[in-house]
Amino acid sequence: MIILDSLTKRYGDFTAVAGIDLEIGEAQIFGLLGPNGAGKTTTLRMIAGILRPDSGRVLVAGHDNVLDPIEARKLLGFVPDRPFVYDKLTGAELLRFSAGLYGLTGPEVEARVDELLELWDLAPWKDQLVESYSHGMRQKLIISSALIHRPRVLVVDEPMVGLDPRSAWLLKDVLRTFAQGGGTALVSTHTLELAESLCDRLAVIDKGRVVASGSIEDLRREARSETAGLEEIFLKITRGATDSEIARVVGD
Repeated sequence: MIILDSLTKRYGDFTAVAGIDLEIGEAQIFGLLGPNGAGKTTTLRMIAGILRPDSGRVLVAGHDNVLDPIEARKLLGFVPDRPFVYDKLTGAELLRFSAGLYGLTGPEVEARVDELLELWDLAPWKDQLVESYSHGMRQKLIISSALIHRPRVLVVDEPMVGLDPRSAWLLKDVLRTFAQGGGTALVSTHTLELAESLCDRLAVIDKGRVVASGSIEDLRREARSETAGLEEIFLKITRGATDSEIARVVGD
């Protein structure tokens, strides 16, 4: 459903994404992990069509998102790590606006708006301006905007930021149901517990490159540990600071 072929993005002399190759199939939740600055958000923004690759390509259900951007974006919903919302719209108006971007109007959209607002307990605020929403409420509204057109691919960058425990549980259930229905969910997160419990497959990015990918079992083999949890695997693969290095910096 998503194919990344030698995907590369540079900013001047700095290479943020250095030739990533990944294939993510239908009916799965795929986790993207990596240290800060590893290239995760840049990769997701290229998949969503917000950034243009310097080389390589992104295919969304067979559509190149540079050569055939309209068709690719019709199939994709995107939840950014720093969502922007129009404060002077109501929650319902924002969702109608999002639906209109995909050419959707009429009674079916109104039913979909009500369905999504009810799901996230936002129905009482349907006609309130977004400027009155809390951070968590805005996050739920953005997730709803990404789902409004029933995409086949959902790309989510740090999905749990600002969500209360019940909403976080609900989002995990939404992602599982989405994948069980044949959708492809690509989730970038720093929450390793979430990735381990939710994702069918994972890729670890470091310095703009994929350094490991596969199931948890595949990553355990990569880390040469049959019993390691994802936190231990992640630290081994990305070679974080050792105890002696930490002690040298913060010790007496």
